[in-house]
Amino acid sequence: MHQFSFERLTAWQLSRVFVKKIYQLTSNFPIEEKYGLVSQLRRASISISSNLTEGSSRLSAVDQKRFYQYSYSSLMEVINQIIISSDMNFISDEELVELRKDGNELSKVINGLVKSLITK
Repeated sequence: MHQFSFERLTAWQLSRVFVKKIYQLTSNFPIEEKYGLVSQLRRASISISSNLTEGSSRLSAVDQKRFYQYSYSSLMEVINQIIISSDMNFISDEELVELRKDGNELSKVINGLVKSLITK
């Protein structure tokens, strides 16, 4: 089967795992958060991988960099929202620590993509 270039990006691969964790985690949120934090967290987490995908398809380094930066911004949005989720006692301290660790790793890889384009 053909593999697209974005599928080879470590950042994209990590983002898929991250999305899955967010979906699993939010399945336990209170029902009244379905259109609140659950929706926001899920959309923002998907945006991370979607922007990585779109960036990888761009021909210019400037366009690629812009979409990788969007991806990073979506990641920061998710980090903010999981902190709020913790504040609201929707997730445990352990879940917060694990997701922040995953987010930190993903942020380093995304920033590596951005930095690789600065020199081009």
